[in-house]
Amino acid sequence: MKNQMRVLLAKQRKKIVDVAEGTGLSKSTLTAIYYERTKRPGIDTLQKIANYLDVTIDELLRVEE
Repeated sequence: MKNQMRVLLAKQRKKIVDVAEGTGLSKSTLTAIYYERTKRPGIDTLQKIANYLDVTIDELLRVEE
C-alpha cells in the first residue's frame, strides 16, 4: 500500500503542520506517514487525515501491484 498524502497535500497546497493543526495528530506521526516510514497506520489516524483532506480512505491509500 502506498499513500497519496504527498499528492493530496500538494494539490491542496497544504503542509503537514496544517494537517496536524486540523486533526490534532502529532507532526511526527504525520511525517512518518508522509514519508511512508509507517507500514500500518491506525484506521482512526487514516480517517482523521482523510476527513481533513476531504477524501475517502481509498483515495488516501493506493494498492500496489
